[in-house]
Amino acid sequence: MDFQLQSLSLAQATKARVPALLVLVADGVPSGDDALSALLARAIGEGDLKTDAGKLLSAYGATGIAARRLVLAGIGDGAPAQVRKAVTAAVGALKNASLDALTVCFAQAPAPLAVGAAVRAAAESAYVYTTTKGPSAGDQAAPRLSRITLAVPGLTAEAKAEFDQAVGTAQGIRMAREWANRPANHATPRQLAEAAKALAKLPRIDCQVLGPKEVAKLGMGAFLAVAQGSEQELRFIELRYNGGAKGEAPVVLVGKGITFDTGGISLKPAPEMDEMKFDMSGAASVLGVFRALAELRPRLNVVGLVPACENMPDGRAVKPGDVVTSLSGQTIEILNTDAEGRLVLCDALTYAARFKPRALIDIATLTGACVIALGGVRSGLFASDDALATALQAAGEQAQDLCWRLPLDDDYAEGLKTNFADVANVAGRPAGAVTAAKFLQRFVGDLPWAHLDIAGTAWKGGTAKGATGRPVGLLVQYLLAQAGAEPAAPASARGRKPAGGKGKRRA
Repeated sequence: MDFQLQSLSLAQATKARVPALLVLVADGVPSGDDALSALLARAIGEGDLKTDAGKLLSAYGATGIAARRLVLAGIGDGAPAQVRKAVTAAVGALKNASLDALTVCFAQAPAPLAVGAAVRAAAESAYVYTTTKGPSAGDQAAPRLSRITLAVPGLTAEAKAEFDQAVGTAQGIRMAREWANRPANHATPRQLAEAAKALAKLPRIDCQVLGPKEVAKLGMGAFLAVAQGSEQELRFIELRYNGGAKGEAPVVLVGKGITFDTGGISLKPAPEMDEMKFDMSGAASVLGVFRALAELRPRLNVVGLVPACENMPDGRAVKPGDVVTSLSGQTIEILNTDAEGRLVLCDALTYAARFKPRALIDIATLTGACVIALGGVRSGLFASDDALATALQAAGEQAQDLCWRLPLDDDYAEGLKTNFADVANVAGRPAGAVTAAKFLQRFVGDLPWAHLDIAGTAWKGGTAKGATGRPVGLLVQYLLAQAGAEPAAPASARGRKPAGGKGKRRA
């Protein structure tokens, strides 16, 4: 997706010869002599256009307006959430209209955060998964929306900076969605590792990949136990983004990379098991964050760890009641092989300590219990450090990628006690998301740690089935805030005209 940025008034937008024009209309539209301003005033005055967020009014070949297709969309008071809602509705309505280009124009000068919201919403709404679809005459003939121009009256440096950040973040979200959407036979642990290696071709990123022998030598017994039932070899991926000073403590991100989860011997029910291809969404989000970091280049160091494997019910598979030894030396009784995500994560969390991180964050589609608690609106947040929790919540609010903090009282760990090992991998059904987090907490020591349970937010089911790319937006916003400075100029921004001219970005 190519993005361009322009400084454009409503009067200038009236004369823009573009395939489609989307005008975002907030409360209190200013008057003007141009045809577009007159149309807005008439539509609002006669009640045909409401400025409530997401309300749409479409026209074709409107008199005095150069754009062939015109969509007017209300954005309420112009807040980022309202802009996001409106752009999502409008681009969704236009996506199948045989368009390859769209101009999105604010009727009034927006707040900088609203500019970022418009970019992210447009990118996410325009995304179409095609990787495993076969070629057809219809698909080849129909153009696909691939270029969006954002027109902002009175463009400021702050709005331009938000535009740049949003486009970089959109690239990361797109990559996360792409890999999470792929079926398991097109996103094996090996293929996931190859995608990570490809990221190392980008600025400031390094990648190292370990296979079964190296993982066994390290002593990652919990990770190995999950992988032993699959013919697909495990991979342990280590990514590094080197944007800060050498030796500066990094933020470490750990993403659950179960590329397919049958439940193992504790086999899942058949209905909707296909959605277990999304069980590597935590890993996909780590890849997406690094894609965004390569574009935005903030001044900090970041490490990404991905334990990638399948969970299959082979004759070699781990059995309920088996006891394994983790990298930390703690022994684990595996009472349920379908609680495998915490087993691969616990070894990765122990490994993360070698980097002496300033913060450690794991991201996982971990529990159905979190879906019951929070649905698909907010990701579950657990944290051992109040400052880290506050920073992540604030980042989620700013990025419109919301999370909600849940408790970590020690009493919740009682159910993890067992007579046969240091800890069991599951407790009872009550507070399942919390007891899973309590299990992980045993392996982080005193490090500032947070756990994001994205089981409810990483993908959608039904007719809208597909990955969302969450929580890439939240994590990128958090990392940029941690960098403590404006990101260095992205490579694609070099040579761009200053505010008031035109810029171009790809997402």
